[in-house]
Amino acid sequence: MEQVLESNKTYLLVIKIVSVAIPVVVAVLLFAPFNLSLGDQAWVRSLPTANAFINSATAILLLTALVAIKKKKIKLHRNLMLSALILGTLFLVSYVIYHASTTSTVFGDLNHDGVLSDVEKQELGGMRGVYLFILLSHIGLSIVVVPFVLLAFYFALTNQIQKHQKIVKYTFPVWLYVSVTGVLVYLMISPYYL
Repeated sequence: MEQVLESNKTYLLVIKIVSVAIPVVVAVLLFAPFNLSLGDQAWVRSLPTANAFINSATAILLLTALVAIKKKKIKLHRNLMLSALILGTLFLVSYVIYHASTTSTVFGDLNHDGVLSDVEKQELGGMRGVYLFILLSHIGLSIVVVPFVLLAFYFALTNQIQKHQKIVKYTFPVWLYVSVTGVLVYLMISPYYL
């Protein structure tokens, strides 16, 4: 019993560390001058498109897993959710590589100079506000949802089903929102990629 409790403490510590490390790494990539100098590689330039596919697949897996659990197909549900977690991890690695290798694209920057001019702002109209709302809610909720996703997996894998069910009531819709808005952000900003 003591070994189980110690193991639980270890998993919970890992969840805490990962939950703090991910936003810190993303913040450093977005706000600190850091560049792996891979931005001219074609495979790096294709990562935003790959990420949109990953987010789409994650959303499909989440919805399919919901249907599976409603039909009491627990093993299928577990496999679908593990697949979604793997895709989320792959997305994170891809996201970090891309943002560590390139400068951020500015929504509405038609001439690709990295600056949103007054003329470009006027051309965008209210779409910039819509884009920023979707982007900021996507980023904010993606940071918030990570520890809850990890805890939901922890509760499921340790057979704490009541805790798992309780946490996924809130975690599932947020994770789904993050996946879907990730695709929307890509679709909205993709015309401005070089």
